[in-house]
Amino acid sequence: MRARAGVGTRTTVVVGALIAALGLALFAGWAGPDGQRRVVPLVALPVESTAPAAALRPVPAGRLDQARPTGLRVPALGLDVTGLVALGRDAGGVLQMPPDPATAGWSTVAPTPGALGPAVIAADGAGLFGSLAQLAPGAEVAVDREDGTEVVFTVYRVERFDRATFPGREVWGDTPAAELRLVTAGGVFDRGGDPGAGNVVAFARLAGVRG
Repeated sequence: MRARAGVGTRTTVVVGALIAALGLALFAGWAGPDGQRRVVPLVALPVESTAPAAALRPVPAGRLDQARPTGLRVPALGLDVTGLVALGRDAGGVLQMPPDPATAGWSTVAPTPGALGPAVIAADGAGLFGSLAQLAPGAEVAVDREDGTEVVFTVYRVERFDRATFPGREVWGDTPAAELRLVTAGGVFDRGGDPGAGNVVAFARLAGVRG
C-alpha cells in the first residue's frame, strides 16, 4: 500500500519551492570559457551602516567664534535646508526676507549661529517654515557653518507674536550665551499677507558642537 503524503511532506515541498524561486530571483548563472558555472547576484541587498554619529561636544564658554551658516536641519519638522542666504535690513530697518518661499536666510545684523547672542534664521511662514508653530520644546535644531562645525541647539520656547505688539527686545535682545531664533514671515516680516498673522518665533539654546 502506498503511503499518503501528510501535512509535513506538503509543507516541505512548498518551502522548497519558495526557496528555489527566491534563488532564481536573486541569482543568475552562466558557463564561463573554462566550462565552470559562474553565479552572480541580480539584486544587491542594502547594508545598514552601523557607524555612530559624531559625539556632541559641549561648549564651555557657551559660544564659538563667528562663522557663516550654510545649512539648517530641523529633524522634527523634516527640514534639511542648504544654501542659506544673507539677509540685511531694508530702508526701514526691517529684516529682509528670503527671495522665495523655499529659501531660508540668516541675519547679517545678528550674531552668526554659535556666536554670543541670538542668531536669526528666517523663512516664509507660508513656505519653508509653514509648520514652525508645531515645533515643541526639546526639539533639536542643527546649523552647519562654513568653518566645518555643526552647532546644535535645543528649542525651549515657541511663540506667535502679533505684528502690533511684537516684542523686539525680548526676541532680539542680548543673551548670556549663544542662542538661535527661527522666525517666520508675517507680522513685521509680512510681504503682503495677513497683517494680523504675526510671527512665529522658536527660541533655542546652544547644546553643543560637532566637528
